Amino acid sequence: MMCTPKVKNHRSMEQPMIRGKQKNYRGFTLIEILVVLVIIASLLSVVMPKYIRSLDKANDSALRSDLSALRMSIDRFYADKGYYPKNLNDLKTEKYLRQIPVDPITQQANWQLIYITVDDEQVIYDVKSNAKGTAVDGSRYQSW
Repeated sequence: MMCTPKVKNHRSMEQPMIRGKQKNYRGFTLIEILVVLVIIASLLSVVMPKYIRSLDKANDSALRSDLSALRMSIDRFYADKGYYPKNLNDLKTEKYLRQIPVDPITQQANWQLIYITVDDEQVIYDVKSNAKGTAVDGSRYQSW
């Protein structure tokens, strides 16, 4: 004769019965979800302004660096050749720049070129940003 053990329904031992139905413990209540969302929203309201400000500072720094590189390239071009470039592509073709930098504020390589007239010819003397607005320090981008 073979003995087989009796198997009890394991669910009936773990979960209490309420009015003849099993109570379901899975999932979160609406209140729990709302509390978590409020906590996340309050954390984001503190962190996001600091994050955005740091991005603005990084863009300002990149713009200053790009303007400095362009101006130094123009000065080196003049020191080597004895005349100013006619356009920014001259700096690239003569290997003073690998590529014309993109303005980090406008996301385009459209710089405001400051020309002077030398021997009845317009040549680039300086560059400025075409970006509208002000930097984190309060100065206008177009004045850099």
